[in-house]
Amino acid sequence: MSVGGSSAQTRSARVGAGAFQFQAQVGWEQLPAGWNLVEAAGVASDSTGNVLVFNRGEHPLIVFDRQGRFLRSWGEGFFVRPHGLTIGPDDAVYCVDDMGHAVHKFSPDGKLLLSLGTRGVAADTGAQGFDYRTIRRAAGPFNCPTNLALAANGDMYVADGYGNARVHHFAADGRLIRSWGSCGAGPGEFHLPHGIAVDRAGTVYVADRENSRVQLFSPDGRFVEEWTGIARPCQVRIDATGNIYVAELGYRAGMFPGNVPPPQATAEGASPTGGRLSIFSAAGQLLTRIGGGERPTAAGDFLAPHDVWIDRFGDVYMAEVIASAGCPGGPPPAECHTLQKFTRVTN
Repeated sequence: MSVGGSSAQTRSARVGAGAFQFQAQVGWEQLPAGWNLVEAAGVASDSTGNVLVFNRGEHPLIVFDRQGRFLRSWGEGFFVRPHGLTIGPDDAVYCVDDMGHAVHKFSPDGKLLLSLGTRGVAADTGAQGFDYRTIRRAAGPFNCPTNLALAANGDMYVADGYGNARVHHFAADGRLIRSWGSCGAGPGEFHLPHGIAVDRAGTVYVADRENSRVQLFSPDGRFVEEWTGIARPCQVRIDATGNIYVAELGYRAGMFPGNVPPPQATAEGASPTGGRLSIFSAAGQLLTRIGGGERPTAAGDFLAPHDVWIDRFGDVYMAEVIASAGCPGGPPPAECHTLQKFTRVTN
């Protein structure tokens, strides 16, 4: 199999501030000739630094090395629609298939180890398709789940978002321990729980996308606090030192019909906040923001951020769903990127 050049013309830019400065690179990934990611729903790296991209092309899991060189692919024909990706400390690969209504755990070489949910069967919430506004009742796993996070003891927390409004807590062996959440904007309620992370103390962070906030919970689902001033968060990740990275979709792409940006999202005379990456301290202090959607085709900016991952070297990967998110007034520009690498600048 011949390997072609990058999936996009290589472009780079220096972004960030203070201790969080990066060289953003578009076109880092080197795909085989004729291959296309279409859009990258999830991205994660393993203990060696190899990078897996969970994408909506013909080859759903593509593995690259840190330099972007193609290594292999797997998962062809298995998933209905790739959505969320997490890699555990043992390099097990967890894939969330939203339209398949299931979560799957694989060995690093792609052997199926465990499945959660009944594949192809949606929980009865009354939801109509992907529209969270049509949910009529909370239910068990799953109706279009979105992402999975691992606790230190191996427990799994799954955000069940598009067709449900719940978080499901599973033991490492797949046994359901508890579920929490319902539709709404109050504490412990959700309008599309889309991303999820667990810190070393066991606190669960949920990206409550259409409420434009991150909610924090105890390991057993008790509400702790919320972080606002966030523009439709899609995913939350935590680095080795406890900093919180939030991929924000913003208000220029992927809006449900009839929804409008909140007044505080638009400064007088300006456009609504676009896609961006925000980095917070463990205490919730904003450290820096990257992007904002002013130049979504440029290196270091975004149209539709969907996932973020921090590898053990401190480098950051951002995945975008440019095809399904859409743009006001028409399709996204052809030069929009769906994957970027942000190499940490140390000097």
